[in-house]
Amino acid sequence: MSNRQTPFHLPQEGLRLISYCPLCHANFNPFKIKVLEERGDSHLLHTECQCCHSSVVILVLASELGVSSVGLVTDLTSDEIIKFKDANEVNSDDVIELHLLLNKNKIF
Repeated sequence: MSNRQTPFHLPQEGLRLISYCPLCHANFNPFKIKVLEERGDSHLLHTECQCCHSSVVILVLASELGVSSVGLVTDLTSDEIIKFKDANEVNSDDVIELHLLLNKNKIF
């Protein structure tokens, strides 16, 4: 696992999968894609669109069958993704506790 800020290198097919913004369709600058983590043939990436400034977190998987990717539009920075990626999941008790806290303080 690495945490580096270098360009991501996959075959051309892999770069084509993550080459444009899903919101405004502007081309991503491949040199602005940050590799957040690598595990074997899977890569967790983050980039920000230069046009609409949306952020995308991308999981790229390479196998003998080819390369596939899943992208998720987010408002998280790459540092926030690293911070939260291994955090405990939110469970129903957490939601109830937050609801009670907000209700008690009359926030909502």
